[in-house]
Amino acid sequence: MKNYQTKDIRNVVLLGSTKSGKTTLSEAMLYEGKVIGRRGSVEDRNTVSDNEEIEQTNQRSVYASPLYAEFLDNKFNIIDTPGADDFIGEAVSAFKVCESGILVINAQQGVEVGTEIFYRYTEKYKVPVIVAVNQLDSDKSNWEKTQESMKEAFGNKPVYIQFPVNQGAGFDGFVDVLKMKYYHFTDNDGSREDLDIPEDYKPVADTLRQQLIEKAAEFDDGLMEKFFDAGVLSEDEIRKGLGIGIRSGEVLPVFCISAKRDIGVKRLMEFTIKTVSSPLGRIWHTADGKDIECKQEAPTSLFIYKTNAEPHLGEVSYFKVMSGELTEGQDLVNPVTEDHERISSIYAVAGRRKDKVTDMMAGDIGCTVKLRCGKANVTLSQPGTDIVYENIAFPEPKYRTAVKAKIQNDDTKLGDALNKISMQDPTIIVEYSKELRQTILSGQGEQHINVVKWRLVHEFGIDIEFYPPKIPYRETITKVSHASYRHKKQSGGAGQFGEVHMLICPIVDGVPFTNKFKIDGKDVSFNVKNRESYDLEWGGKLEFYNCVVGGAIDARFMPAILKGVMDKMSEGPLTGSYARDIRVFVYDGKMHPVDSNEISFVLAARNAFKEAFRNAGPKIMEPVYNLSVMTPDDYMGACMSDLQNRRAIIEGMSSDKGFEVIKARVPLAELYRYSTALSSLTSGSATFSMEFSDYQSVPGDVQAKLLQEYAEKDAQDE
Repeated sequence: MKNYQTKDIRNVVLLGSTKSGKTTLSEAMLYEGKVIGRRGSVEDRNTVSDNEEIEQTNQRSVYASPLYAEFLDNKFNIIDTPGADDFIGEAVSAFKVCESGILVINAQQGVEVGTEIFYRYTEKYKVPVIVAVNQLDSDKSNWEKTQESMKEAFGNKPVYIQFPVNQGAGFDGFVDVLKMKYYHFTDNDGSREDLDIPEDYKPVADTLRQQLIEKAAEFDDGLMEKFFDAGVLSEDEIRKGLGIGIRSGEVLPVFCISAKRDIGVKRLMEFTIKTVSSPLGRIWHTADGKDIECKQEAPTSLFIYKTNAEPHLGEVSYFKVMSGELTEGQDLVNPVTEDHERISSIYAVAGRRKDKVTDMMAGDIGCTVKLRCGKANVTLSQPGTDIVYENIAFPEPKYRTAVKAKIQNDDTKLGDALNKISMQDPTIIVEYSKELRQTILSGQGEQHINVVKWRLVHEFGIDIEFYPPKIPYRETITKVSHASYRHKKQSGGAGQFGEVHMLICPIVDGVPFTNKFKIDGKDVSFNVKNRESYDLEWGGKLEFYNCVVGGAIDARFMPAILKGVMDKMSEGPLTGSYARDIRVFVYDGKMHPVDSNEISFVLAARNAFKEAFRNAGPKIMEPVYNLSVMTPDDYMGACMSDLQNRRAIIEGMSSDKGFEVIKARVPLAELYRYSTALSSLTSGSATFSMEFSDYQSVPGDVQAKLLQEYAEKDAQDE
């Protein structure tokens, strides 16, 4: 492979709904780029892109595949992404390293829900997009319906570079209004004739050509002036104006293709190369706010956007050269850890095929192997430059489940396997909750989690089971209470003795501190000798006040009393959940000159706190999440009804480009498998996001149920 300069590189991510034909398109691109001599098919399970067993078994993409083609003296890097929203993390990784995208639309379906979801992501991440209408050779293809759906979804942004001739089973070409040519295809391998436009198609071609010129002129004052003067623009001038519009997100050029028959793929690649931006001059942002320009004449830096474990190679790190020139054998450093790495080998990537190269220029995409710190979101840069790029911001999880090995002896293996999977896919989050005593697995949806299960069974040989995760409830109090407890134990020799009197009250935002209370009907004002405040690791606060006077309890026992209180707060008296937001005043007690020791006061404090807590209007609090649901109008009522059944508080509704948006606050306890339920409810047409908000008190009936369940569990444990 030749050495490609930054200006001769194009990085493109393929996006679109499931079954839109992205993988088949990537296969045709590789064929046109002479990387492969024969095109595979998804049905035959022999494509370069979908090369994992799970993808071939299910005939659908699960992972983003880096590929390349050499075309028109350019290197055309391609990342083929999955079509399901459950695997959106793969596309988000690609957005970090690609300057443009090709949005593939199935001509049989028009703009689908998945199409709109991915298009919204391109807007969010500011990725310029070209549209390829695929499968125009299908009996059920409908160009007119597809145009209507694009107008409805994208407004006036689509501009038609081409329109099909003989759509359906006889599809054999298209009219290109940028070239003003009729391209007729003579076989299924991309062979074509470049002909004059037939008379029957000229009126449509002339109309679309004029629209193309007018749209191109909108984005450049010089072009607009020429258009007003002459009424026409040249092909290069049109391309220049469209390029500006594409990069600003205001233009979506539309192409006609059949990826399966390699019709139109060459023209799509040619337009992409000539119109969209190369990486040259792109500005990258660093974690400390600096800007790094993508150019060859700069210190070397690269960003690892994806990792994978592959047979015979081990851990493979996929990267983009962000600046400078990367050479084989070069020494780089991870500025965060200060670990040094030698790039022992560099590969251009086409699926499992790895072509060894000696160097890569700024803007290029490749991979290397056996790095010590070659994980996703890692920057390696020239020593002394301290360049660290901003991390990829992955979407928050939408689905969580508890997981355990069916065979207890596999627990360690399961932990290791889950950590490896999470390393390869950062949108899979694994954590062992000491509080819940469960391993919690979180991802983007049930499909996403089921892929993890498939890998655990088939790749790691571990049988597992999923089950509902416990909810991390919190316990607190609503009023003042006091209690005392004497711990006394005598069993020959030294005994145990400790007595603690304490008062507890809630910490409430906006309510001022007070040391004045009523105890047994008498007004009491505590003399605070010492105050300790703790921000609890599970949220909320504990304030601990030593108010003992007259030496009733020696100061050396106060840490033991605090420990007893903290022990009980880490296993709340109601349900064993963490307790929070409590003030504790220790105001009296007794000790014995011989038998008092630390353990005596730990136990006395635990029991005094437990009794006071139960009499202080205890409340169970539950985690509440902010939920944003985006749904077509047809399903608005069903979504609202479902949310209300989940104890949701609806906070607002709005519209966003043809979708209705519902904002709600929903308890986490009501969100188990919500992604699956929402998909079923809306035929897969809705999507949602969620993020933790705060803790709120559970309703009385829910609290009664939780207390009963905990009491029954306690009885069983005994």
